[in-house]
Amino acid sequence: MKHAEDILIRPYITEKSNMDIAEGKYTFIVAKKATKTEVKQAVEKLFGVKVVSVNTVNYDGKEKRQGVHVGKTEAFKKAVVKIDTDPKPVSYAEKGGKIVATSKKYKTSIEEFGVAQ
Repeated sequence: MKHAEDILIRPYITEKSNMDIAEGKYTFIVAKKATKTEVKQAVEKLFGVKVVSVNTVNYDGKEKRQGVHVGKTEAFKKAVVKIDTDPKPVSYAEKGGKIVATSKKYKTSIEEFGVAQ
C-alpha cells in the first residue's frame, strides 16, 4: 500500500491552475504509477476535503538543447482534482423510519496549496 505523501509530489502552479482554484480545481504532480483512485484518497486524507473528480495526464520529457549539449526534461504525471466546494449534509432513513442527517465536516478549499487566493 502506498502512503498519501508518496502519491502527491507537489502542487503544479501555473496561471491556468491559479484561475481554476476559483472553480475548486487543484493541480498536482503525482507519482507516475498512481491511479485516479489513489490520488483521490491521498487528497482526501491529506487535506480533509471531499473530492468530486480526478483527471490525469501523462507528459513525456521534451528534448532540449543548449549549444551542442542535448538533454531531456523530466517526464511527469499531472492530476487535476475537483473538490466539493459546497458540501451538503447526508440524510438517510434509520430503523423505524426516522430520518437522520449527518453533516460531514469537509473543508471547502485547500489552504496549503501555496497560492494567495
